[in-house]
Amino acid sequence: MKKLAIVTGASRGLGYATSEALAQKGYKVIMGMRNPEKAQKQINTLKMKDLDVVAMKLDVSQEKSINEFAEAFRREYGYVDVLVNNAGIFIDDEDGGNSSVFKTKSSTIQKTFTTNTLGPFLLTQKIFPMMQAEGHGRIVNVSSGMGQLSDMNRGYAAYRMSKTALNVVTRVFAEEAKGEDVLVNSICPGWVKTDMGGQGADRSIDQGIKGILWAATLPKGGPTGGFFRDGERIEW
Repeated sequence: MKKLAIVTGASRGLGYATSEALAQKGYKVIMGMRNPEKAQKQINTLKMKDLDVVAMKLDVSQEKSINEFAEAFRREYGYVDVLVNNAGIFIDDEDGGNSSVFKTKSSTIQKTFTTNTLGPFLLTQKIFPMMQAEGHGRIVNVSSGMGQLSDMNRGYAAYRMSKTALNVVTRVFAEEAKGEDVLVNSICPGWVKTDMGGQGADRSIDQGIKGILWAATLPKGGPTGGFFRDGERIEW
């Protein structure tokens, strides 16, 4: 049976590159995205390379969309090897960005948490049991060094808090699967040249997905419940 991966936020940036790389490794990749129709050109590019990819509608900021995606996926496939929770937003600039935390609006925090933390949590709730039933799975939560409590700086409060909380999501699911071959880890891709990271970032997309691919393809007995960058453990 062919290995199967789900990647969220897959229409561009790290999600698109991760999808392509996993497909090149022989996975069938379900590319979750808000607007599959608008991404048809990108999907066709991958299919022209003879890569096995399928676009499915998924908006991780909407619980209804998550439920519909999970149900459709379960009916169509019924099993999964890899879940990469990549979809995320960075909207602190709407409140002045790298400014005083006192300028951060509650609406910015709520919107950021809904997409960056609650979305991955709810989707993992739906996908996790399928992995347990098969006795195998890899869950990769794309986090950020900006969520490290050990190196917390000023500014971008909503994004920082959402990624710190995502690391908690990693830990609680990892503990749930303790002793099983379902490995759950947080990955910091670094500051990457994407639409979110901007062209001033110091890492390429290929460098950014290195750790994601590492965590997605860990062998049995690999680490779980950890926080990594480029396959090396970093502090929480």
